[in-house]
Amino acid sequence: MSNLYGDYNQKIDYVFKVVLIGDSAVGKTQLLARFARNEFSVDSKATIGVEFQTKTLVIDNKTVKAQIWDTAGQERYRAVTSAYYRGAVGAMLVYDMTKRQSFDHMARWLEELRGQADKNIIIMLIGNKCDLGSLRAVPTEDAQEFAQRENLFFMETSALEATNVETAFFTILTEIYRIISKKILATNDDADSNGVSGLLKGTKIIVPNQDQDSSRKGCCFSS
Repeated sequence: MSNLYGDYNQKIDYVFKVVLIGDSAVGKTQLLARFARNEFSVDSKATIGVEFQTKTLVIDNKTVKAQIWDTAGQERYRAVTSAYYRGAVGAMLVYDMTKRQSFDHMARWLEELRGQADKNIIIMLIGNKCDLGSLRAVPTEDAQEFAQRENLFFMETSALEATNVETAFFTILTEIYRIISKKILATNDDADSNGVSGLLKGTKIIVPNQDQDSSRKGCCFSS
């Protein structure tokens, strides 16, 4: 993989906020722990409220800090966590592929996300716990069909076995970078054409408005 982890002393070029959402116990916290710290806890407890972790990586020679928010899936916390959708440039909709109900709830989570977040947010559907193949309750084809219909990226993962976890995060972060860097380039071109200097290199971009670009959305990834 060409993307590398960044030096913590390096200047940060971009900060991307990504939220993990979905029902309780689908493995959101485990996915985050695997990506951020390469850890997995067999006795992980339900997340109370919202937690976030950061990880620095390099994309296209730019240092990106990924700020990943773990949004509690339990219904009684939804009113609290809805505020955390705002400012997100990416989202991962996570379901447990051994629990059909968690997948059936994806449409509702997606509706809430699109109602709260920026309309151009990059969204990936994640079918977690693919290591439990014998207990599969959600066929890959069902998830692919949903992802294509809703214009989402899709991947099946296993936090336990670290299957596709890093790839999933890199995919969504790279797509966010691709769209935002195009936006900045266009802004600089417009500014230069008007005789105004463009954005300085290294400008930290937190929550830009992204141009809609669906050329790669709807692609389906699976294990």
